[in-house]
Amino acid sequence: MTRFNLVLLLAVLASAVYLVRTQYESRRLYVELEKATTKTRALEAENERLQVEKRAQATPLRVEKLAKEKLQMRTVTPAITQYVAQGTSTTGGFNK
Repeated sequence: MTRFNLVLLLAVLASAVYLVRTQYESRRLYVELEKATTKTRALEAENERLQVEKRAQATPLRVEKLAKEKLQMRTVTPAITQYVAQGTSTTGGFNK
């Protein structure tokens, strides 16, 4: 009978140690999940901010302004349009 009680005591101790270990691992994984969730939310917010900034940078008015200022481009008008007839070239070469 004493031997049986000793085996039961060892089983209860092993079960308790396993339970404590499992709870610790569960808490550790939960904290890791919360950190990942927080990071995901931060990345989603950053992505949304960048998308808004991208849309703001690509407005037609801004593109036109940059084209005029940095590239010295101008809008097309009939006064500056050059029409090329077939068979002639304004580049001065590669006529066939």
